[in-house]
Amino acid sequence: MGNGVLQGQGTMAPSVLSFCSRTFLVTITSTFILSPFLPSAFTVSIPSHPRPFKKIYAFGDSYTDTGNTQSETGPSGFNYVSKLPYGRTFFHRPTNRYSDGRLVIDFLAQSLSLPYLPPYHDPKADKSTGVNFAVAGSTAIRHRFFVRNNLTLNVTPQSFQTQLKWFNKFLQAQGCQGSTSSGPCREAMEDALFWVGEIGANDYAYTVGSTVQSSTIQRLAIKSVTGFLQALLAKGAKYIVVQGLPTTGCLPLALKLFPDDKRDNLHCVATVNQQSYRHNAELQSKLNDLRKEFPRAIIVYADFWKAYWSVMKNASSYGFKEPLAVCCGYGGPPYNFDFFNPCGSPSASSCPNPSQYINWDGVHLTEAMYKAVSDLFINGTFCNPPFQYLLSKREQAARVY
Repeated sequence: MGNGVLQGQGTMAPSVLSFCSRTFLVTITSTFILSPFLPSAFTVSIPSHPRPFKKIYAFGDSYTDTGNTQSETGPSGFNYVSKLPYGRTFFHRPTNRYSDGRLVIDFLAQSLSLPYLPPYHDPKADKSTGVNFAVAGSTAIRHRFFVRNNLTLNVTPQSFQTQLKWFNKFLQAQGCQGSTSSGPCREAMEDALFWVGEIGANDYAYTVGSTVQSSTIQRLAIKSVTGFLQALLAKGAKYIVVQGLPTTGCLPLALKLFPDDKRDNLHCVATVNQQSYRHNAELQSKLNDLRKEFPRAIIVYADFWKAYWSVMKNASSYGFKEPLAVCCGYGGPPYNFDFFNPCGSPSASSCPNPSQYINWDGVHLTEAMYKAVSDLFINGTFCNPPFQYLLSKREQAARVY
């Protein structure tokens, strides 16, 4: 997400390690640059044994973006992402991630024994193990729709189509320019996991207060995402995870914008959560259609809505003491959020223990929340089919080759 409303060190996943450890037990240390805005290399221990996937390609908005935007180029509502306290928890410096630390995509990469994904816009990064094309503020619907409806006050121009163009350009640079069955194309696609992060929340947010109906946004956004996935599958993508929208009605920005709207049993904005739920239901229906159209591909739906809801219902068991308040913000109780004094601004401050908060800056989540959600995706029951099923199919395919 960008400013969208509507709508400790990680470890390798045990099942993934069991998949990998059958061959080698030796580990090596791999040093890599996480971001063009990280002045020094960050070192992590990476197993040397075979990995389930050789690379990851990621797409989405600020919930997945690992550095394609900066303070000057991202959503204007959160234009301090290139400064502390962003990045304070894990990297101890800003990395242009919209959080205090790692995102779901980072924990996913760790679980697959891969380095953190470099942003596409980092010209110096080693992209041999994947690229992150996600960009904060991105929409599912093309930018021209918002221009035509005079809704461009705080809209970044990138959409899913922009990310698809970047991906195609990247493939061409790898020598994949003709047939998808060519050597360079197979090399780029067959051993890759495609992670399509949450997208669409910004589309709903940018139309708040306008005459554009949410049903129109749902129809156009789902059509765009479906077309995007069809393009990836037609190019030869075999393993795709598609993340749905979260419970956007639980975000402090939504709670502030709709103070008089009905609350659900988690004290979130009921109508906004229902909107995201309907969007996700339609998205899952389209994924079923794509599974029939591309039967050789494994298409997994990551249920962000239900995972978020589950954490909210059991917040204390995850160590969260503040399920709705913002860690980094301004204004004090109940939400500590003021859109005009965002995280990183001179008047804002950050809490001493971000791990006790679900919300980082009013729209984006803390590293602790991203870790909880990623665990539910990777090792839990919030993917359909389960993520472990995808890994087992990948293992079977690897045996054939």
